[in-house]
Amino acid sequence: MTMAELLAGAKSKVKIFTKGQRVEATVLTKSPTLVTFDIGGKSEGLVKEKAYTDAKEFIETLKVGDKVLATVLVPETRDGTIIMALKDAIRDISWVELTKAKEKGEEVPVLGKGVNVSGFVVDVMGVEGFIPTSQMGKDALAEAQNLVGKYFKARVMEVDKMNRKVVLSEKEVSEAGDIKLAKEALKKIKEGEVYDGVVTTVAPFGAFVKINVGKAKLEGLVHVSEISYKKVNLPSDVLTQGDKVSVKVLASHVGKLALSMKQALKDPWLEVENNYKAEDKITGKVVRISDFGVFVELEPGVEGLIHITKIPPTHKLALGSEVKCTIEEVNAHDKRIALGLVLTSIPLGYK
Repeated sequence: MTMAELLAGAKSKVKIFTKGQRVEATVLTKSPTLVTFDIGGKSEGLVKEKAYTDAKEFIETLKVGDKVLATVLVPETRDGTIIMALKDAIRDISWVELTKAKEKGEEVPVLGKGVNVSGFVVDVMGVEGFIPTSQMGKDALAEAQNLVGKYFKARVMEVDKMNRKVVLSEKEVSEAGDIKLAKEALKKIKEGEVYDGVVTTVAPFGAFVKINVGKAKLEGLVHVSEISYKKVNLPSDVLTQGDKVSVKVLASHVGKLALSMKQALKDPWLEVENNYKAEDKITGKVVRISDFGVFVELEPGVEGLIHITKIPPTHKLALGSEVKCTIEEVNAHDKRIALGLVLTSIPLGYK
């Protein structure tokens, strides 16, 4: 075999990637800032930095071994790695889900982006959608500008992936029931009141909950930050459709309710000063690692910080691991607890 034939054979066995190419990728590893994929090449594919941030919610749903279609951003860096993006993969899944929602006649959460003469531009599952003026309910149409930057629900009427077109109807949701009855119920609702409700939709940004006010059924949004005193990354981790929950009314504006699950419960920080004292020793779980220290969950909704200066360079703490701590300071007003490590031995060079 000639040298030319050997080189030709070698090239045929090595996959060559080009910018913009879509390839099947299998998740190998995940971390809070990086996902590594097997893409069948001589090097692994990486999703990091801005590409990671853009797809963070989607990445949180992935598990090691999952397969997705990723897009090549940089075919090969100086160190031989391949930089990938997942935006196209997210859109592929969104188009499938939108088609299903149309076929089933389901309502979907949308985010208002802007108003023009023809109607309302929205973001629906990461895809730009449009609600024609004729498909806006009377109340929503009168207060359209107030819906920009807010989440509400609409029904999918048309899905055309080839032409990247999604048409929705807000009226099919807001005027599907007895509007007069709902308006009267909204007048009776007061901020701070607590209601029993049922989760109707779970989305990456929160959950919609339906409550009964007299004879009317009203729906409001519980933002992800209002689900629990404990940090929630994805609402689907703790909630499912049909769950019965208690919610507190935060605000009512333009017929839209803002609700809170956590504020319907007792704030665990109210008892912190009774439960935790300086010099107490306690075991907690590592829930977050930052540049300035490690956050340790002492109980659901209550976290303390071990500052980076309190952690010996040789002492490694991993997410989810249990750690023995000493309480150094409790500040319930600012919701801060300073922690120190309980060390069984003094590491070399540690002061």
